[in-house]
Amino acid sequence: MNTPEQSQLGKASAYVDQYDASLLFPIPRAAKRAEICITFACPFFGADIWTAYELSWLNLRGKPQLALVHFTIPCESVNIVESKSFKLYLNSFNNSRFTDATEVLARLRADINEAVWRGAVVQSSVGVKMIAPELFDREPIYELDGLNLDRLDVECTRYQPAPDLLVANGADEPPVTEVLVSNLLKSNCLVTGQPDWGTVQISYTGPQIEQEGLLQYIVSFRNHNEFHEQCVERIFMDLWTRCKPSKLTVYARYTRRGGLDINPLRTSHPQALPANTRTARQ
Repeated sequence: MNTPEQSQLGKASAYVDQYDASLLFPIPRAAKRAEICITFACPFFGADIWTAYELSWLNLRGKPQLALVHFTIPCESVNIVESKSFKLYLNSFNNSRFTDATEVLARLRADINEAVWRGAVVQSSVGVKMIAPELFDREPIYELDGLNLDRLDVECTRYQPAPDLLVANGADEPPVTEVLVSNLLKSNCLVTGQPDWGTVQISYTGPQIEQEGLLQYIVSFRNHNEFHEQCVERIFMDLWTRCKPSKLTVYARYTRRGGLDINPLRTSHPQALPANTRTARQ
């Protein structure tokens, strides 16, 4: 079983420029899910939505081609792909010749699908969407909708996840439906300790969540070492178990590193995924 410590994170790496699918380094989701009491069926749906900004290859005449790529990795897949290995894999296309963009897209879909389902039966395929340069000007920038928690003047003293800060109204109060957002999510890479910056959107129906405590809870991830996907699942489970909403969606958009951004979404109920639209910080 692959562990984060066995990956290329924090190590000097040779940049291979010939196509090599073996560079992908899958890490099982199970161990980190066990830490938040998910040992069998997940109580959520969702996906990890990636954007690759640095993909290039050669056509059959040796001329460089390039594209943006959106990847949608279902959260029920048994593995995540460690992000540095993803970058190394994408760089391996740089000096490899392909017939056309369709061939590149097919390789990407097959390779990522194999990595995230390695060791298990494929239940749902990875989504891959390639955006050609002539369509780049159609890629908008939007901020996540919602009432901004950052407006609150709160004292913050805790910088490791503190779910006890989460408080919701009692059952005698009427339920509410709210969308709340904060730009103050920060965590660190599980292996290197490098900072990961994000915006988080929390949509829920249920007992009203006390907003000051929620903001302090989001800030409490500031010195926490965990991958993006794992942080979002931890936030979802803490809210789900402590505040007991009837519906809950947690969506985070993290700033890019190494030409990649990762944007996990976890939701208690089936719904269409949001458009992969970057924020100003991405």
